[in-house]
Order: sequence, then structure tokens, then C-alpha cells
Amino acid sequence: MLRKLSSPAMSAQATAGPVVRETEIEFSLPDRDGSLAAVALAHELRRPRRAPFRRRYRRGPWQLRLPRPPATRLEYLLELTHANGSIELVPDPTNPLRAPGPFGDKSVVELETYRAPDWLDVEPAPGTARRVRVRVGRLRTTLEVPVWSYGTRDVDVDVPLHHSLLIAHDGPEYADFSSLLHFLGALDALGRIPPVSVALLHPVDRNETYSASALYGAALAREIVPALEDAVLHDRLVGMGASLGALAMLHAHRRHPQLFDALLLQSGSYFRQRWDKHESRFPRFRRISRFVGEVLAGRGGAPIPVAMTVGTAEENLANNRAVAAALDEQGYDVRFATVRDAHNWTCWRDSLDPHLTDLLA
Repeated sequence: MLRKLSSPAMSAQATAGPVVRETEIEFSLPDRDGSLAAVALAHELRRPRRAPFRRRYRRGPWQLRLPRPPATRLEYLLELTHANGSIELVPDPTNPLRAPGPFGDKSVVELETYRAPDWLDVEPAPGTARRVRVRVGRLRTTLEVPVWSYGTRDVDVDVPLHHSLLIAHDGPEYADFSSLLHFLGALDALGRIPPVSVALLHPVDRNETYSASALYGAALAREIVPALEDAVLHDRLVGMGASLGALAMLHAHRRHPQLFDALLLQSGSYFRQRWDKHESRFPRFRRISRFVGEVLAGRGGAPIPVAMTVGTAEENLANNRAVAAALDEQGYDVRFATVRDAHNWTCWRDSLDPHLTDLLA
């Protein structure tokens, strides 16, 4: 049984961390008391997802030489198998660099070519916050949706203006782990975007509602979005999401073509048997695959501007390319970009500019 624990029970001492070489990354983990039976690198690159460490002699360090991935950064955990058979997933105790996420911190290796976005260093303009209460009868729940507005401090609400309402799937995670609010505040401070409000939607049973669910699509189009539109002055509606959240946004648009004016879709989980057989155990794989087949065949939807980003080192690359090509053939204004990263919140953060910037501007 796999357990995720908060701290490793081991004798490793912090060192300089992994060593990046011209063709490989070298990992080393001390094990002076011989308490570990096995060590593996757990990552989200293309499969296999576990890379085993080796050691040359008893009580020596566990070591791994991993070929440099097609990315400029790598997020990972260590899977430690103890002598008593217990297993734990932990950040690398030799590496102080961390990336936060909804399931805890991961260790990070940044290659020499990685550059964080410049807007992270910009002091963001202050936004105004409120909560919008949305009763969703179809889902038998009530949502308390945080809404942040930028660029509206000196605006006369009686005067028509260009003001986008941005609907973000996994919105709280986008704010916490992709710095979405800092991004909007920074670009407001730089004068690069017109007024914008962002509604931070949190999922209701994510694997069910974000998996090409007709029920959720109807709830979004007929209950959630109308309630938010009534609460926020705007003249343009933009949807965004990552992974299953991107899939759900595209699904809602295809089922309700007049809903959105533009979409940002990041690393969408557009599963198909051809490329994603490894995902076939996902409970809603067939439903997702049927919907993606409809998109590839050109059934549903109406052309709007769509920006799509995906990591060069992630398994969703092939299905994202296919969906982008299909939308382009169907008359959509598609901007497709790859990011030298994998399936994670930093990848999605690093591609907000220029792609979300352009949709808002």
C-alpha cells in the first residue's frame, strides 16, 4: 500500500541537490544506515513514470542518471521503499528547491535555460474582491465563487467599456499555484490589459463534472455563468482551464456554442485510445474519448478565438496537437504553443503571457 508521509524517516542530509550535466541529470541520495530497500524517481514526464535508482555498494548512496528531458525544468518526488516494506512519497531531502501544489510540495530541477516570467517581479495593482453565491440546482449544490476585479477603480459603471469576465476552472488552484491573481494585477499595473474580472470556480466532484459531463455543461451554461454575468459588469466572456478543466471548458463550448467569446485551454485531457491507452482506467475515459472524437470529426461548436498551451514533456502533447489541428480546420482562430515543461501548475503559469494576455487585450 502506498502512503504519502510528510517527512522521510532516513539518514539523508541536505546537499547541493541534483547535478545537471550536458546530457543528463544526476541524482544521489545518501543511505548510510542502509534503511532503504529501493528508491525511485516519481515524475510526470512521459512513461514510465518511475525511474529506479541504483547503488554500487551496500551503505553507499542511491544514484540515478536521468537523460535530460525535453523541458527546462523537472518536478519530482522520491518513492522510498523501506526495509520493512513500507513505501512513502517525499520531496528530495538533498534539494531545497520546491514547487507547491494541491497535493503538497514537489522538488524541482531547473535547467540553465529556464527563465521565470518577468511579470512575477512586477508589483501588482490591487484588485477588489467579493463572493458571488450561486445556487446550482442541476448539481444540487451552492457555490461560493470568489470574484476579483482589476482595472475598475476609476471606471464609471454607467459608461460602456471593454471589460472581460474570465471564468476559471480550478480557479482557487490557479490563484494559489499559478499566480493568476498576481498575473492579472501585474498586467493591470503595466497597462497591458483592459479591465477584467475573474471568477475562481472550484469543481464539484472534479473527475465527474470535468469529464465531458452533459449535466455539468448545462449547469455551467444555464445556471453558473448567468449568475456570474448578472453580478459582474462585462461585455466579453472568456473561459480558461487546465487538464480536465480545459476539457470541461471545450466541452461546454461545443455543447453551448454561444456561451464563450474566447477560450484558454492548457494541457487539456483530450483522451483517445490511440494516444492515451494508459489512461483507460480513468472512470470516465470512454465518455471523454467519445467527446474528443466528436471534436476531431467536426461535430458541434462554433469558431471563436482559442489559445492552447501544452508541455513538451507531457503525455497530452499528441492529443492537444490533434485537437488544435481539428479546431483550426473548422475555422477557429487557434493559437497553439508548446512550453518546455510538463503537466504542472508552473507550466501553466509560465504560459499565461502572452496567451491569456492576448485573449483579454
